[in-house]
Amino acid sequence: MLYYTINRVIISMNIAAFDAGTYVDQFQYRSFTPSKINFEWTWSDPRINTLLADANKKLGELNAFSLYVPDIDFFIFMHVIKEATSSSRIEGTSTGVDEALLSEQEIDPEKRDDWREVQNYIKALNYSVAKLGEIPLSTRLLREAHAILLEGVRGESKLPGEYRRSQNWIGGATLKDAVFIPPSHTEIPELMSDLENFLHNDRIEVPDLVRIAIGHYQFETIHPFLDGNGRIGRLMITLYLVSAGILDKPTLYISDFFEKNRSLYYDNLNSVRTNNSIEQWLKFFLVAVIETSEKGITTFKNILKLRDVVEGEKIITMGKKLKKAQKLLQFLYQKPLINVKDVEHLLQITPRPANEIIQDFIGLGILKEITGHKRNRLFLFEDYYNLFVDG
Repeated sequence: MLYYTINRVIISMNIAAFDAGTYVDQFQYRSFTPSKINFEWTWSDPRINTLLADANKKLGELNAFSLYVPDIDFFIFMHVIKEATSSSRIEGTSTGVDEALLSEQEIDPEKRDDWREVQNYIKALNYSVAKLGEIPLSTRLLREAHAILLEGVRGESKLPGEYRRSQNWIGGATLKDAVFIPPSHTEIPELMSDLENFLHNDRIEVPDLVRIAIGHYQFETIHPFLDGNGRIGRLMITLYLVSAGILDKPTLYISDFFEKNRSLYYDNLNSVRTNNSIEQWLKFFLVAVIETSEKGITTFKNILKLRDVVEGEKIITMGKKLKKAQKLLQFLYQKPLINVKDVEHLLQITPRPANEIIQDFIGLGILKEITGHKRNRLFLFEDYYNLFVDG
């Protein structure tokens, strides 16, 4: 259906009538060219309206913590690590939140490749969020994030920061047995331009969460890079929510939901391509936002409870050491797994007083030694760390 105004034409796309794309014969295989998405989307399924309202409400509640929690930036770092480790695990890395908190020298050599990929994701997310103050979410910003993501890791030879110039595929050992073959590389600039225009088109009435849900599906279907598409596509969700003013800080670690429901995540994306079932993908995405927001809200509530106890009842008893204790505690909110050298460097003190203040924190039940070694010991702010991990 077409809606005409004096200066423009708006095309309205009913989700139920959406045709995901067409298969194109290539040499010995068929690639999939997705339909463009820069339309005004409508739907008749009331369940989408209900989920959308609930998702917006939960995101608003989650974002409220960004506005009134004192020193909120101390706690954002762990949210970023949670998102980075979850998104990377979807792609097969094995680095956990605990390992992401360590330095490279503290990681077993056979695990360092995975660790570097997670660290690059953290850098890419932090860089991109900061960059939003200068430029909007764009294909340029995504390419810059991609360059950071692949810097010095296993994918460094796969055109960091550049669109692919050859055919890629998903699943299978070769094109002949691939589960899905994205569009030809020659189509990428036009498809990515359409995606970018859709995300910023203020002449169409599309709710933000519907917009980024469709945008994420489209990005993953285009698969514009040779490597790192999944991580950049999920990073794009966070960047859109921040750029649209829905979140003031990157507090939604939605990849945690996708990782725990990995098969459903992939199945729902693929079902759009094979069955045009974008309604089901929207529902799945909105449920992911709702459940992740609820989890984030609970985490922030528990952070505030823990903070009241640790700051209001425990370190307040440390007398002359209170200022140093407060500084160490603020550091622990960002990095809840530390060693003695961390404390030496942070507080500009020698090993002996560093060990003493750590022992004070152990005595107060704030820190716990977790290695059982006499050397290279690690100390965990366990009550805080457990708020970001399962089990």
